[in-house]
Amino acid sequence: MDTVPMKRRQFLRGAAIAAGGALLTTRLSFAGGGGDARLIVVIMRGAVDGLAAVPPYGDADYARLRGGLAIAAPGSPDGALPLNHLFGLHPQLAFLHESFAAGELTVFHAVATPYRDRSHFDGQDVLESGVPVPHGSQTGWLNRALAASPTAGPGRERGVALGSNVPLMMRGPAEVTSWSPTKLAELDDDTLQRIADLYAHDPMLGQRLGAAQTANAMAGDESQGMMAGGAGVNRYDEVIRATSGFLANDAGPRVAVFDTTGWDTHANEGGARGQLATRFGALDGALRTLKTQLGPTWRNTAVLAVTEFGRTAAVNGTGGSDHGTATAAFLLGGAVQGGRVISDWPGLSAARLYQQRDVAPTLDMRALLKGALVDHMGIAATAMDTVFPDSNNVKPLRDLFRA
Repeated sequence: MDTVPMKRRQFLRGAAIAAGGALLTTRLSFAGGGGDARLIVVIMRGAVDGLAAVPPYGDADYARLRGGLAIAAPGSPDGALPLNHLFGLHPQLAFLHESFAAGELTVFHAVATPYRDRSHFDGQDVLESGVPVPHGSQTGWLNRALAASPTAGPGRERGVALGSNVPLMMRGPAEVTSWSPTKLAELDDDTLQRIADLYAHDPMLGQRLGAAQTANAMAGDESQGMMAGGAGVNRYDEVIRATSGFLANDAGPRVAVFDTTGWDTHANEGGARGQLATRFGALDGALRTLKTQLGPTWRNTAVLAVTEFGRTAAVNGTGGSDHGTATAAFLLGGAVQGGRVISDWPGLSAARLYQQRDVAPTLDMRALLKGALVDHMGIAATAMDTVFPDSNNVKPLRDLFRA
């Protein structure tokens, strides 16, 4: 450690293991559902830039606000993949675009949970718990839904969580077990900063950390690209293999959840190319592999890809975007009645932005989640009062799935 420069993620991983710290890994959880329907929830932790994932190229204010982050209109070099006259997909989301054309993808925009502040931890808590306020429940909406499933029986483990902890979404009355992947994920930037703060005053580790960070800055952070496009792809592969193995088994679970990190793009986000584009490409490729590996099970499968909130409409001073409000979400799969964009688009003019900075929310995330549970998983609409407390005014979105 004294003589060999180390990448900061290598150094911090070793320090954290030595100190007994908790490492954040890619996590995967499964649960028993009903019938032949399969549901996969992908949590994209870090607040995905919905204006990059689903650029509203037809909005007259889009290019002006986004500057260097703007995705060009379809037909331009590195242009958006067209969905309709207003929206496109990021050019790295080729599989999603093919799925849209095949009627297996529905895109939602200007969607948000009830949370209106901009803390990742509180936003993820609301997304996973299903209650309107942070830390309002110690159980998750998906676990409560599983407990209400018509096929749920006593004395059976209804799910398995892959990772060091069972995520909040899967905690609750339904029994679950756990399994850990064979390889730990790279540390995300937020975790790195927390560990850096922890060791800032340590005379030995603090000095070593500073040296590693300095060497890393001089050499360029190659590990960031590896996390998104190299090692990240390998970890996706492992998660996808596990997901398809569980869900394709007739005697196995019916619901899966896995989360991905690295979506917090405050700096050097990039437009059609760059760090965010690389992450989109890795996720898109993983979803393509998931369809292939599920085989005939795909026709009964729905995949929900959601994030805790969106990002600012305007680019910031470091070539990135800051924490925002509304964003985009995806519903993908052979069971989906797709080929549609569902959005009450608020527009990006100054008068239309939420707090003069964010995409304004016009669709409640819980309506999408309720629609998937009721119409796809066969959970009674009357159970939604328990699954999503204090949401009587939020009705399930209907007609999202094939008859």
